[in-house]
Amino acid sequence: MSRYSQAHFVLSAPDIRHLGRDAGTEIAFAGRSNAGKSSALNRLTRQKNLARTSKTPGRTQLINVFELDEQRRLIDLPGYGFAKVPEQVKLKWQRSLTEYLNYRESLKGIVVLMDIRHPFKDLDQQVIQWAVDSEIPVLALLTKADKLKSGKRKAQLLMAREAAIAFNGDVTVHAFSALTGIGMNEVEQIMDQWFGYISNQESTSD
Repeated sequence: MSRYSQAHFVLSAPDIRHLGRDAGTEIAFAGRSNAGKSSALNRLTRQKNLARTSKTPGRTQLINVFELDEQRRLIDLPGYGFAKVPEQVKLKWQRSLTEYLNYRESLKGIVVLMDIRHPFKDLDQQVIQWAVDSEIPVLALLTKADKLKSGKRKAQLLMAREAAIAFNGDVTVHAFSALTGIGMNEVEQIMDQWFGYISNQESTSD
């Protein structure tokens, strides 16, 4: 049984003041609206409805907290980008996101999800650059990898890995599919390190 299947919903917060104690380890999931964030969380935790999925971009308007144990949490951040919501709401999300990224001490790693067909758009780059500047490791996850044939998928992955070098920080890039499970082992291995389940020495990189 996967340790991530123990994840359970704890709370939704409009901002970091309502998030509860800032201790332990948090891994945050960030991405453009409709990048496949909720689907990835559901696949990772082996739960169909842990994170709500929607065909309407911008469903996640709050910071959602899922607890693995007393010291470890998964954080589902509000989607950014072109969600069809009023500008005022969009600005509020961006403020929540910025506050969390800047002031949450327990944040130890960030998973930035991007559609494999459209990686590293401006907002994705901003989030990744912020994390690099703050010395927080990044897993850039190229979602919906099942949409591409194997050759094209490998080419996109290679191109994205080359692009990631420019961030000049701890940025790992993997292809991922919530539908077929492509990339699951790689994601879990990195998160196991961030959460302290295994040490870097125990891990083998591909």
